[in-house]
Amino acid sequence: MTVIRVRNLVKEFDGKTVLAGVDLDVVEGEVKVVMGPSGCGKSTLLRCINRLVEPTSGSIMFRGQEVTGPGVDVRALRQSIGFVFQQFALYRHLTVMDNVSLALRKLRGQTQQEAQARALHELDRLGLASQRDKYPAQLSGGQKQRVALARALAMDPAVVFFDEPTSALDPLMSREVAVLINQLFMEHVTVLCVTHDLYLARYISDRVVMLDRGVVLTEDSIDNLSREHDNERIREFFGRGGSEA
Repeated sequence: MTVIRVRNLVKEFDGKTVLAGVDLDVVEGEVKVVMGPSGCGKSTLLRCINRLVEPTSGSIMFRGQEVTGPGVDVRALRQSIGFVFQQFALYRHLTVMDNVSLALRKLRGQTQQEAQARALHELDRLGLASQRDKYPAQLSGGQKQRVALARALAMDPAVVFFDEPTSALDPLMSREVAVLINQLFMEHVTVLCVTHDLYLARYISDRVVMLDRGVVLTEDSIDNLSREHDNERIREFFGRGGSEA
């Protein structure tokens, strides 16, 4: 089943076109990776889909429902899409437990006991139960990443978005993130991941969507994209190993 269907998505900021007619499909249970040069619109694409950024035009279907119209329950939409932000977006004044349980209490109406039980389940699943009383400043980058993921998974989303999940991490922590996303795939969690990290892309997904200058150039296997390609922009990007942020 197609969870997300994007057609002819356009986004302009102050007269500048960032997305120029993007088509994208995400099927239930798959890990889809979007790559491309800096400024090509990767992060904007994620933010348009969950309405953190308002699209200029185009269609976004989520679970068969159009989500770009004025009558859409944006709050409900965002509860169905877990979002792990590039800089984690954890509340510095809250403990790990409170960071993960807050949305369950505020958005789902769960009691503190219910929310904390659910939060502890996700923290334990990600190997963080022992860190539940710590604050974000006391955690490593990899631990912060896992807390952000635990917060997303606690809401039982239909899909999880990752925005440059390894950009703030060292190589060891980056490998941990790759293993973690692959674990989600094994658990049939649908993932849409924006990254410039070719190692991560190769590890978590067989196929990559190549976005450049606001349009999708191709969707193909990493092996094919990494070989000599007819398209100069694809050849330049993957010839550098996808290292451009």
